[in-house]
Amino acid sequence: MQQQSNRFFYNVDWVTILIYVALCAIGFMNIYATEYNPDIAIPLSKAKYIKQLTFIGSGLLIGFVILLLDAKFFSVFAPIIYGTTVFLLLIVLVVGRNVGGNQAWIAIGSFRLQPSEFAKFGTALLLARYISSFNVKLTTLKPILICAAIIVLPMCLIMLQPDAGSMLVFLSFMFPLYREGLSGNLLIIFWGMVLLFILNLYFAPSILISSILILGALFIYYNRKKQQKIISISIITIIAIGYLFVAKFLFNNVLQQHQRTRIELILGLTKDNKGAGYNVIQSQTAIGAGQVTGRGFLQGTQTKFKFVPEQSTDFIFSTVGEEWGFVGCFVVIALFIFLLLRIINIAERQRSSFSRVYGYCIACIIFFHVFINIGMAIGIMPVIGIPLPFISYGGSSLWSFTILLFIFLKLDSNRMGFI
Repeated sequence: MQQQSNRFFYNVDWVTILIYVALCAIGFMNIYATEYNPDIAIPLSKAKYIKQLTFIGSGLLIGFVILLLDAKFFSVFAPIIYGTTVFLLLIVLVVGRNVGGNQAWIAIGSFRLQPSEFAKFGTALLLARYISSFNVKLTTLKPILICAAIIVLPMCLIMLQPDAGSMLVFLSFMFPLYREGLSGNLLIIFWGMVLLFILNLYFAPSILISSILILGALFIYYNRKKQQKIISISIITIIAIGYLFVAKFLFNNVLQQHQRTRIELILGLTKDNKGAGYNVIQSQTAIGAGQVTGRGFLQGTQTKFKFVPEQSTDFIFSTVGEEWGFVGCFVVIALFIFLLLRIINIAERQRSSFSRVYGYCIACIIFFHVFINIGMAIGIMPVIGIPLPFISYGGSSLWSFTILLFIFLKLDSNRMGFI
């Protein structure tokens, strides 16, 4: 028994766990800073930093329990876990609490559970299970459509809340599929759609349609002797024109007004320094005030006087910037880069395709969150309201990322016996 215990602790990647603990500790310190006020005593029962400490402690307990489970549990029960998270996404539409215009939380006493956070690891598990169990080749239409259905179902339910930020996170699953053989042409099409969406906001539809028709005609002319290419180019041209109308409709009728405004602010289509743009301006001011080494722990004036809205959640990075400066920001970003590189490295050494696909899924989810959240704080990305992993305040976010990471660590610890 002692030998098995030693082998268990030896196989676990403790470096990754140390990075996890370091990020959680940084989060706790900065959440404490956002609430610190020497003139006002906050009851401990209402203090966010006390709640976050509880979330961290319970998160470590959840992680330890995951490490004690059999690695095959996650593959065998992946469909049930996915189904449970989808069920919770349905339940929240009926009994969920509306906060900030999104019906995304289920109230359990004083705690609010956000099912969309847990749907991420449920989707990652089922995606990994499907690709590994059926020896899927992502070069034919059927498996691509099945993978798309696994991803799109929770996306649609989350959009009904509506929570566009959490919904967009699921687009990151495209990159693990690319690692497993999905054609690079589909990624080019995806980024082409993103570019068309942006151009659709800048230019009148008539200008874009004319441009697409001209480009299509030029491609057809230069390939006039190749009938197959002429047909393909014609189909792509028709789809691109149809997409312009669909994208415009979705932007005007599906996205909420505050979401449209945030996108327009980033693209420079509008200015609103006192409204939707206020959060970003205050966040940029706080980060800029930190300069190289920061104002010091608990010394940030922007933080202390609550100038930055949602500073313990969406804009927690502004606290890091103000109180710890460029050095602190560099350390946080370096920890995330180290974590991501380590996850990818661990994923590549897996003998099981299930573990490899799942590893790439969590790497892409974490990267998406980090890139968008920090981008929001410094004003280069739209404010879509997603947390900074392990650092932002919130039990659902911390627990879901903890589960994501520790499942992978468990799969890795048993990589020699899990095929």
